[in-house]
Amino acid sequence: MSQGFQGKVALVTGAASGIGRVTAQRFAREGARVIVATDSNIKGGQETVRLIEGAGGEASFIKCDVTKAPDVQGLIDAAVSNYGRLDFAFNNAGIGPDGKRIPVVTIADLEEELWNRTLDINLKGVFLCLKYEMRQMIKQKSGAIVVSSSIGALKSVYGFSAYCASKTGLLGLVKVAALEGAQHNIRVNAICPGPTRRTLLMDNLMASDPGKQDEFARLVPLGRTAEPEEMAEAVIWLCSDASSFVTAHIMPVDGGMAAT
Repeated sequence: MSQGFQGKVALVTGAASGIGRVTAQRFAREGARVIVATDSNIKGGQETVRLIEGAGGEASFIKCDVTKAPDVQGLIDAAVSNYGRLDFAFNNAGIGPDGKRIPVVTIADLEEELWNRTLDINLKGVFLCLKYEMRQMIKQKSGAIVVSSSIGALKSVYGFSAYCASKTGLLGLVKVAALEGAQHNIRVNAICPGPTRRTLLMDNLMASDPGKQDEFARLVPLGRTAEPEEMAEAVIWLCSDASSFVTAHIMPVDGGMAAT
């Protein structure tokens, strides 16, 4: 357990499953008190809290639609009301084509409604989170924020136009946030996960096409897909004092895919 996380407060959006859940658990193991935020998957968010508390950690669940400013402001206000401060944030909520909930579709066939929904959640949602997280951290004169982008921001993916556009937009947003946050001792970085097991995106893609995991593994120089725990380790490092001179960094956690 890192002494740097003792008594600190961490917020994780999209924490009902996959990378978000595992990262919330990892923050708690390091000694942070964790705010678990989700929108539609309330049971999943509550289960994440139960898992953290069952392991001896401290967590609370707050429902939040990241596309709505009043919800996001309320989320940050509730976090500060519950715990007195906000030290870390992992802005992880997002959606993408998985062949089940959201179709994999070309630009020529993409409905405007799906384009808008994807950018609302993946890009506008992170903007709103940054806005209210940074307001609180400016008051404290410290903080570390990590945004979950994607390897899709660095490499094109057929049928993923709205997803790739939203995740690419996050990289520019992160750099500006890091520049504006630096004078207040706020660091802002991004991870770009490669194909990761035990996420809704990967699980649904594999359910619709069982050969997808092998296909993804062939695209990764390390020859396999990632585990959510490997993404969580990157987030924890970027929030820790070990990365105290790191900001505006775009970190691929992709087994080498960005190099191909």
